[in-house]
Amino acid sequence: MAEFLYRVGRLAFRRRWYVALVWAAVLAAVGLGALKAPGAADEGFSMPGIESQKAFDLMDERFPGATADGATARVVFVAPKGEKVTAADHRKAVESAVADLADGSQVASAVDPFQAKAVSKDGTTAYATVTYKVASNDLTDASKSQLVKALDQARDTGLTVEAGGTAMDDGAGAGGSAEVIGIAIAAVVLLVTFGSLAAAGLPLLTAILGVGVSMATILTLAHPLGLSTTTGTLAMMLGLAVGIDYALFVVSRYREERAKGREPGEATALAVGTAGSAVVFAGLTVVIALAGLTVVGIPMLTKMGLAAAGAVVVGVLIALTLVPAFLGFWPNAVLRRKDRKRGRIEEEAKDNGGTRWARFVLRRPLPVLILGVVGLGALAVPMTSLQLGMPGDEAKSTSTTERRAYDALAEGFGPGFNGPLTVVVDAKGDTDAKGDADAKAAVSTISRKIGATEGVVSVSPARFNKAGDTAVFSVVPSTAPTSERTKDLVTTIRDARPALESGTGATFEVTGSTAMNIDIAEKVQSALVPYLIVVVGLAIVLLLVVFRSLLVPLKAALGFLLSVLASLGAVVMVFQEGHGASLLGVETTGPIMSLMPIFLVGIVFGLAMDYEVFLVSRMREAYVHGETPAQAVTSGFRHSARVVVAAALIMIAVFAGFIGESDSMIKMIGFGLASAVLLDAFVVRMAIVPAVLALLGDKAWWLPAWLDRILPRVDVEGEALTRAADTPAPVATPADQEAVRV
Repeated sequence: MAEFLYRVGRLAFRRRWYVALVWAAVLAAVGLGALKAPGAADEGFSMPGIESQKAFDLMDERFPGATADGATARVVFVAPKGEKVTAADHRKAVESAVADLADGSQVASAVDPFQAKAVSKDGTTAYATVTYKVASNDLTDASKSQLVKALDQARDTGLTVEAGGTAMDDGAGAGGSAEVIGIAIAAVVLLVTFGSLAAAGLPLLTAILGVGVSMATILTLAHPLGLSTTTGTLAMMLGLAVGIDYALFVVSRYREERAKGREPGEATALAVGTAGSAVVFAGLTVVIALAGLTVVGIPMLTKMGLAAAGAVVVGVLIALTLVPAFLGFWPNAVLRRKDRKRGRIEEEAKDNGGTRWARFVLRRPLPVLILGVVGLGALAVPMTSLQLGMPGDEAKSTSTTERRAYDALAEGFGPGFNGPLTVVVDAKGDTDAKGDADAKAAVSTISRKIGATEGVVSVSPARFNKAGDTAVFSVVPSTAPTSERTKDLVTTIRDARPALESGTGATFEVTGSTAMNIDIAEKVQSALVPYLIVVVGLAIVLLLVVFRSLLVPLKAALGFLLSVLASLGAVVMVFQEGHGASLLGVETTGPIMSLMPIFLVGIVFGLAMDYEVFLVSRMREAYVHGETPAQAVTSGFRHSARVVVAAALIMIAVFAGFIGESDSMIKMIGFGLASAVLLDAFVVRMAIVPAVLALLGDKAWWLPAWLDRILPRVDVEGEALTRAADTPAPVATPADQEAVRV
C-alpha cells in the first residue's frame, strides 16, 4: 500500500499539470451535468415494513389521488381577548381572508372554517385549510407572497392570524451561513497550526473543490437515481470536514519530510506513501460507517449515507492526487515564512506540547484512564431516559408563525389536535361477502370502539372510497403528538385490533404523522444494535489489518462507544431535559429526533476512527522502527498531536456552525456531532488511548501467530519507504536551494 501510494504521489508531483487538468475537467463535466439535469424529485419520507407506512400505501391504492403530495397551509384566526371569532365583524374578516387565500393560480382550495365547522367550542379560534396543486418545493414566489399578503391583511382587522403547514416551509436547510462559519474557523485553525497562508489555504481549497465535485455529481444523478433534495446535506457536511482533514495530514507530513532535508518531489511522495496510507484506511472506516446505514432500512437514509460515502471517496482521491499536484506547483509556499526566508528548514522540535502531554499521561496512566472513563460515563447517564420522536412545529422558535399557529390550535382545540391519528379500515373482505351495509356497520363498530378508548377526545365521520370497501377517519388524542401518553394510546388501539377484527370481519391500521413518528422511533431503536454490530465489526477487521494488533482495535471500538454514548447523553440533557437549552437558543424541549442515534453512530464512528488511525499509526510506525512502547507513544504525540487537535477543532467548527441554525433538528445534529467529536478527540484519543497503551506496554501490539499469518500486510507505516529513503538522504541541488529562498 505505502509503496503504491508513494508512486502515486511522485507521479502526481511530476505530472501536476495533467492531474490539475483532469480534476478541472471532472469538475466541469459534472458541473455541466448538474446544470442540465432535471430537478431532484422530492419523493417524501418512507419507511418500508412499519404499520403506518402500510396504511399510507393502502390509502394510495384505495383512494387514488386523494393523498397527492400537494402543499397545505393551515391558517389560524384568534379573536382579541374577550371577543369571539364568530362575531359579525370578525366573521366577515375571516371570510374575506379565505377568499384572498383562494385567489391564486396554484391554489386548489381554501376551506371556510364556518362552513367546515372548524371553530373552537369557546368561539375564540378558527382555522382554514388551504390546499395547493403542487408540492411545497414547487410553490412560486408569487404564491408565497400572496399567502403572506393575505395573512397581513387579515391581521390589520385586529385578529391574531398565524399559519403552519408545508406551504410555510421556506426550503432552508443545513448550509449557507453554517458552512461559512465553519470554513472561517477552520481557516484560523489552519493558519495557527501551519503559520503559513498557503499551507492553511491548500486544505481549504482542495476540500471546497472536492465538495463541488461531489455535490455536482449528486445533482447530476438525482433524477435517474431518485435522490431527494435532502440527499446532499450530509455529503456537503462530511465532504467539507474530511476533505480539510485529509489534506491537512498530507501537507503536515510533507512539511515534516522537507524538514528532514528531502527534496520537494521525494517529500511529496513520502507524504502520500505514509500519511496517504492513513488517509485511505481512515476514509475506508468512514465509508463503512456510512454505507452501513443501509442496514437501518430507511431509503432516504440509505441514499444520504451512500451519497456522503461518495463524497468521502472524492476527498480521499483529492488528498492523494490533487494535493501532491498543488505541492508540485508551490513546493515552498506551504512552508513557514521564516523557513523560506532562512533558506533552510528546521526539523520539528523533539519536545513540544504533544510530547509533554504524552509524558504526563505516561506517568499517571491509571488516574487519567479512570477520570476519562468515569467522566464519559457520567455524561452518558441521561441517555438512559432517551425518548425518540420527530419534533415538529412545537420545537420551533416562538418568533415563527408556525410555532404560534401550533400553540393557538393547541389552546383552542386541545393539545392532541396538532397530531391526529388516521385510522384506515379495510372492509374489502366484508364487502365481497355480504355487501356495503355490512362494511359500513363494521366501520361504525370500529369507529365507536376506538372513540370510547380512554385518551381519545373525538372521532371524525368515516369517509369511504368509491368502491365502498375502505374507510378513513381521524382520531384526536387528548395529549400532544410527542407525549408518551399518545404513544401509549396508539399501542392500546392496536392491541384492541384482534378482538375488533374477529367481531367485524374488517381489518384496520393506525397511521398519520404522529403514528408514523412513533413507528419510526421504534424501528430505529431496533435497528441500532444490528447497525453497531455490522459497522464496528467491519471496522475492527480493518483496524486489525492496519495495526496488526488484537487489543488496539478493540480499545478503539470501546472508546468510540464511550464517546458516542456520552454525546447522546449531552444531547438528552440539553434538548430533552432542557439543561443549558436557552444558551443554544432552544426554546422548547421534547423527544430527540428519531434518526439522531443513527446519525451519531454512523458519522462519529467514521471520524473517531480517523483520529485513531492518524494518531496510533504514528505510534505503530515508531514501535516498528525499534522504539519502546512508551517512546512510541511519545513519538506519536510529537508528530501527530498538533495535527489531530487541529483536525478535531476544524470538525467541531464545521459542525458547531449548524447550532446557529433556526431549525431545531439541524441545531440538534450540529450540537450532537460537535460534542461527539470534542469528547472523542480530546478525551478518548488524546487521554484514554495513551493511558491504555501505557498500561498494556508491549501487549498492546500483540497479535496471535495464526492471525498474523492470515492477515494481509499493507505496510501502512511506510517501513519500506522510510528504510529506502534514509539511505542516504538526497542532497539538495543548487536549483532546490534557490527555490527554498523564493
